[in-house]
Amino acid sequence: MSVGMAAPRMTYACDPDRSRGRLIQEPPAKTRSPFRRDCDRVIHSTAFRRLKHKTQVFVFHEGDHYRTRLSHTLEVAQIARALSRQLGLDEDLTETLALAHDLGHPPFGHAGEHALDSCLQSLGGFDHNAQTLRLVTSLEHRYPDFDGLNLTWESLEGIVKHNGPLTDKAGTPVGRYRGRSVPPGISEYDGNWDLELWSFASLEAQVAAVSDDIAYDAHDIDDGLRAGLFTVDDLAVMPLMSGMIVDIARRHPMLDDDRRGAELVRELISYLIGAVFSESRRRLEAAKPKSVEHVRNHGSVLIAFPPEAEEAEQMIKIFLKERMYRHPRVMRVMSEAESILFDLFARYQQSPHDMPSEWLPRGDVGAETETDRARRIGNFIAGMTDRFALTEHQRLFSSTPDLR
Repeated sequence: MSVGMAAPRMTYACDPDRSRGRLIQEPPAKTRSPFRRDCDRVIHSTAFRRLKHKTQVFVFHEGDHYRTRLSHTLEVAQIARALSRQLGLDEDLTETLALAHDLGHPPFGHAGEHALDSCLQSLGGFDHNAQTLRLVTSLEHRYPDFDGLNLTWESLEGIVKHNGPLTDKAGTPVGRYRGRSVPPGISEYDGNWDLELWSFASLEAQVAAVSDDIAYDAHDIDDGLRAGLFTVDDLAVMPLMSGMIVDIARRHPMLDDDRRGAELVRELISYLIGAVFSESRRRLEAAKPKSVEHVRNHGSVLIAFPPEAEEAEQMIKIFLKERMYRHPRVMRVMSEAESILFDLFARYQQSPHDMPSEWLPRGDVGAETETDRARRIGNFIAGMTDRFALTEHQRLFSSTPDLR
């Protein structure tokens, strides 16, 4: 089967008719599958709209041509749908997970996450996956019968485990949480509804995760070129990119730099999608999973880059870290952004009534524990857009960094 053709639904795909359901039972939708309904709920959520004004790498007002969390998320969803279609998976569930994967990110990108992680260290820190779970299970207030979005078990599992298991079967943290503890936002919810943190997630979730990597690599290169942090020819230090640059020059010898960059990004996306498709088909044919439960218990990921593409992808990440994420201009702006969130967190702790009334606890603010207050403040700040965080800082402080 050629890449691009839709495969029939495979036995190892998540089947919406066999979903484990929702924590709060609801009548089925007449015209939508459970996973399509999940996807629509994510799209209509407040948190999803806020992604429009949340930083990817460049703060929103640095220019209209750079990615925000929303444009990045839409690009991840496009790649994920393409892979899901080729592999015969459930496209609605895949799209749900791709669209939801960044809902929990705070303002100002990784700088905002670092600031909140520092502010909440005594509570286990800040984790954007845990924050996404909080949003879709409690912090969204749009429905009369429940808080959150009341998503299916499969969507919640994918949100939490798209990067792999969080614990072993004995409950010991593994992977990114090895030597630490699972974030309380996840462990507490898991005690309420078991998400099987020890197992791998569905193939749909694995597709969403690898699609995030592809989108990050390709589109951060595009933004870095637009920002003038490096040139197309600078990328030739990487063998994969060098070959693509030479091939583009052969096919289009008179192409200007802007179009060279755009063509290079397209070539990279196509290569990475094709590589994942081929490797995933190989792994699936070897593993022969008969059901989604076989996928969860397989013991390793089945959707992945082949070794040569993984090596090339890691080289891209190293290049971007050195030439973009640690560029003095980006580092200066992100340092100032961190200071804004540190200021806001400290101010709200000292003066809780500076927060909007809907974010104040019911009853006496003074009766609230310090732990509850800190978590509430963290939830409030995490939901801010870049613009709102700047506006709040300007309202509460005499001087605010320009972030340019």
